[in-house]
Parts: sequence; structure tokens; C-alpha cells
Amino acid sequence: MDFSLMLVVAVAVTGVIWLLDLLWWRPARRQRLATVEAGTTEGLGERAREQAIKEPWPVDYARSFFPVLLVVLVLRSFLVEPFQIPSGSMRPTLEIGDFILVNKFAYGLRLPVINTRFVEVDDPERGDVMVFRFPDEPSVNFIKRVVGLPGDRIRYEDKQLFVNGEAVPKRLLEAGPVKAPTELLMAEQLGELEHRIYNNPRDPGPQVRELVVPEGHYFTMGDNRDHSNDSRYWGFVPEENIVGKAFAVWMHWDGGLPSFTSVRRIQ
Repeated sequence: MDFSLMLVVAVAVTGVIWLLDLLWWRPARRQRLATVEAGTTEGLGERAREQAIKEPWPVDYARSFFPVLLVVLVLRSFLVEPFQIPSGSMRPTLEIGDFILVNKFAYGLRLPVINTRFVEVDDPERGDVMVFRFPDEPSVNFIKRVVGLPGDRIRYEDKQLFVNGEAVPKRLLEAGPVKAPTELLMAEQLGELEHRIYNNPRDPGPQVRELVVPEGHYFTMGDNRDHSNDSRYWGFVPEENIVGKAFAVWMHWDGGLPSFTSVRRIQ
């Protein structure tokens, strides 16, 4: 299900019902009440008056839910949206079960559902952790790290990332089991901030010959480099697919009790 579409439809339906009641139905009820009262010398009792002017249940629900739905739509579409991490493709930066917050205005304000940018704010930078609609299935949201900007030359060989002909600096932080390490924790300097990645020396992984990122597109990779379905396999992320910039983990929940001890900024 497309939650954004459902939310927009709910706001539209409740808003239209509320507006129709405000402009036509409520004045009509009051007019009927005045007509009935004018036709009796004894007047109507309090209960009869309440029944005569009582709102139909669709109007009552619409009036109650419309403001709440509108606030949720504005917050979710233009300010901050929560997501849950479903896979390990961004380990060690993000773990399965992390709940993250995504800044929806960092890369410009976009209309809900159609995702068209109508206010430009900034563009993604190398090193940003970005949420976007998967190009092959736009109803699915992906989260990866931006490694290539429009016009960049990208190459990935023997687990080394090259941007514009230069190797991206990285250093070993921690190795797995000595006899057969399957995870090497590395620190990589991409952009202004240093972040951590995993490499598996036993997995040859994909090789990417040098390619140029087209205008209006971005090249992304997961921090769990040998266990990530990213641009190395399916190509570039179009600008119109961008959802926002992930900036914080606010909770972790993997099936047990939720934990707030892992609250942190995302780098």
C-alpha cells in the first residue's frame, strides 16, 4: 500500500465533507430548525433541538479527523518522516530494527504522492545517507549512501571505491576471526565526515568499470558493501525519486522490547 496516497485521499475526503457541511449542510439544518420553531407556539424542547441540528455521523467523523490528518500530512510530507530499517545493507551504520528520522526538506520540498520538487533547498552531497524510491519499484523505499554526484566518474574494483580517478581513503578498524575473517570493519572518508563500512575479504563482490553519473542522477552504495543491493547492480537514482536525508536513529526494535539507548545522529 502507498501510505502517502492513502493519507492524501483521507485528507481530501474529510476536508471536502467538512467544507460542504460548513457552507451548505449546517446552514440548511439551522434553517430547518428555525422553520420548525416558527411553526409551534410552545417551542421545542432541548432534546428535540439537539436532534434537529445534530450532525450526521460522516460530518462528525470528518470534523474530528480532518485537522489531525492534515497535520500528519504536512509533517510527514514536508518536515520529518519516520522509517524502519528492514535489512542489513547499511550495517554498521544502521542495524535491522533501527527506527530512523528522515529530513524531508533537506533536498527541497516535494508534493506528496507525485514527489515533484516545488521548492529547491539543497542537493545531496557525497557521504549523505539518503532515502529514495527504488527505481525499479517506486512503491518501495531504499536507504543507501550517496557516493556519486551528477558528472562524477565512479569505479569500484577489488573493494576499493574510486571517485573521479582518486581512491577514496579507508583504513582498517577491526577484523573478524583471525583464521577466516568474514567482516572487516573499515573507516572510509567520503565527503567531509568519516563513516564505517564492512568488507568481506572472502566475497569477491561486484566490479564496476568507470562510469559517469548522468545529470539529475546519483550513484549510491550500502555501507555493508558485500551485502547490499545498490547502484552497482541496478544503476542510478533519478532526482525525482529522492525522499529525504536520514539524520537520526531514535529507537531500535527487533522484536523484543524497544530500546532508546541507541539514539544517535547518522553519519
